[in-house]
Amino acid sequence: MKRPGEILREILKEKGVESIGTLSRKWPSGEDIYQELALLLLEGDGAIVKLGEPVKESWDLEGRKKGPSLYAYVRPCMVDKFEVVVSREDLLHKLPDYPWIIVDLMFWDKHIPKEKGKVSLQLRETYAVMRRMFWPRRLAITWVNEEFKRMSKLPLNKVEAFEGSTADFLKLRGIERVVLLDPNAQEVLSQDDLKEKVFIIGGIVDMKGDKKGTTTKIGEELESKGIEVLRRKIVLRGDIVGVPDRINHIAEILLRMLYGENMEKAILAVQAPTHARWRLRKEIPKRKIRYLIDGKLYLVVEKELYDELKQWLNIRWEDFVKVLRETGMVALERRRIHHLNKISVYRLDRSGGKRVILLKRAALLCYNC
Repeated sequence: MKRPGEILREILKEKGVESIGTLSRKWPSGEDIYQELALLLLEGDGAIVKLGEPVKESWDLEGRKKGPSLYAYVRPCMVDKFEVVVSREDLLHKLPDYPWIIVDLMFWDKHIPKEKGKVSLQLRETYAVMRRMFWPRRLAITWVNEEFKRMSKLPLNKVEAFEGSTADFLKLRGIERVVLLDPNAQEVLSQDDLKEKVFIIGGIVDMKGDKKGTTTKIGEELESKGIEVLRRKIVLRGDIVGVPDRINHIAEILLRMLYGENMEKAILAVQAPTHARWRLRKEIPKRKIRYLIDGKLYLVVEKELYDELKQWLNIRWEDFVKVLRETGMVALERRRIHHLNKISVYRLDRSGGKRVILLKRAALLCYNC
C-alpha cells in the first residue's frame, strides 16, 4: 500500500517533473508536503500545471527548497489558464479503492457525556492520522447521529459519515467480509489479514468500566446481517497489555502495519509511557526473586532488567523506579544478586520458593534505586 504523497511523486517522476512551485498562498507545510499536496488535489482543491514562465522558488520531490521551476500548484480558479500536468483524476486512477477503516458508533448512546466527548476527541485525532498517513475519504464513521455531529467538530464532508449501520454501509459497497479489531479476540492480526478490504474499530471509550465485551457485540451484530467477521487482536509480545487503546492509536498502528511495519514496531511508534507502565507492572513481577533476610522478606529484580525492557517498551528510568515503588520491590545490580545467591539457601514454600539468608549484614545490600 502507498500513501497518496508517494503516488503523487511517482506520477511527477513519470512526467519528468523534478520540482514544484506555487502560485497560491495556500501551500502545504509539515514533514511531508507532497502528502498534503496530494490531499489538496484529491479534495478537488486545485491541480499541478505547467507555466509559461518559471516561478522563482520550488520544492524538489524530497521536500527541499530549490530554485525556479516551470511547474506549480494552482487553485481551482486558475487551473483553466494553464496546461494541467497532474489532476485529481490522475491520482484517483492510481489510488486503490481499499482499505477502509470504519469506526463503528453503534454503542454511542451507552456512553456518559464525558465518554462521548472522549470518543469525539479521539475521532478528531483519527482524522488527523488519516490525513498524515493515508486519505480521510477512506475513514468511515457509521451510526452517525445528530448529537455526534454537534459534538464531533469534525469536517464530516471530508470523511464518510454514514447515518446507517455498518452492515448497511458494507452492503452498499458489496463487501461481505471484514476484520474486526477486538482486544478479546482469540487470534492475532496477521499479514494475511492485512489483505482484507475493511477494518473495523469500535467507537468505544470505557471510563465507567461497564463496556467489557462491547466490541465483540459489534461483530455479532454484523454476523447476524450476513457479514463474515474475522475477529483479530493487536498484541505486544503475546499480550494486549501495553497496547494503546485509543481509537486514533489503533488506527495508526493498523496503517503502519499496512505500510509494512511489523506489529511490535508499529505499537512502539505510538505507545505512550502510560501504556508502557501498564505492561511494566506485569513484566517486573515475573522476574522477581524472593529473599528472606534476617526474617524480613525482600522482593528483588535485576537492575539491568530496565535495559532489557527498554528495548521493547517506551519506558524511562523514572517509570521503572515508579513501578518498583508501587509493587514494593527493589532493584539490585546483577553482581550483587549473584553474591546474595552464594550466601543464601533456597527453600520451597506455597509461593513457589525463596532464598533464605540469616546474616543481618546482608540486609544492607538491598536498597531502593
